[in-house]
Amino acid sequence: MKPVLEVRNLSRIHGKGCAQCASSTGPAHNTNICPHCGSVVAAQGISFDLYPGEILGIMGESGSGKSTVVKTLFFDQTPTSGNALFHHQGDSFDLFRLNAAEQRWLRNHHFGMVYQNPHLGLNFNVSAGGNIAERLLMSDLTHYGEIRERARALLQRTEVLPQRMDESPRQFSGGMQQRVQIAKALATQPPLLLLDEVTTGLDLSVQARILDLILEIQHELNTAMIVVTHDLGVIRLLSSRTLVMKYGRVIEAGLTDQILEDPQHAYTQQLVASSL
Repeated sequence: MKPVLEVRNLSRIHGKGCAQCASSTGPAHNTNICPHCGSVVAAQGISFDLYPGEILGIMGESGSGKSTVVKTLFFDQTPTSGNALFHHQGDSFDLFRLNAAEQRWLRNHHFGMVYQNPHLGLNFNVSAGGNIAERLLMSDLTHYGEIRERARALLQRTEVLPQRMDESPRQFSGGMQQRVQIAKALATQPPLLLLDEVTTGLDLSVQARILDLILEIQHELNTAMIVVTHDLGVIRLLSSRTLVMKYGRVIEAGLTDQILEDPQHAYTQQLVASSL
């Protein structure tokens, strides 16, 4: 089976960078700040494949670089080096070689993103339905009635009451805002969905419903997903394979069950033990 996404040696450095950034940072040095030039090595040499319908987990503590990976793939940040190939219906896209217009088109049509902070993923100046309509206008739909009906169906799918579709997201709870974000991300039925700490800060009951929704979407649409989280419970429930990151590096990778049941790296062992 051909991957949806192939990522090779993805790196992102904040600052001017120098020849010693890579060799002077990372887990062995207990820092991602280069002592020579002061640059922050947010991610270094990240490589992985993602297959259709697969959920890949990326876990690690705050500052490990896990969010940097999805933000570069969604074109929110520009990688310092590396490449990523996206494959869809016989077409291949070299993500970091596309111009800004091509990246925008790909993001609007084939990618979906759900941020930890709903303010990054939603326009709070328009209604919940309007947020979805903005994305649908970039698709083949042009008729107002069709767009509104599709927005209503997407909100219902994500457990947002249809009668609330004309309300601003600022009137919604955090869990409701995340559902609207998910509905918006799904508007174009993207083959790739990126989820960045989507349950952080939510009540446990709300978290459970969001996670169930994500699994339903994967099952129904065969959507490939990357789930970024520091929560081992989320990793255990959602992902079939997992990358563990620390100080911008992948320190362990493999089947989620194997990593959680028999972690090899001391840091992963510590993460698993702390969650018991």
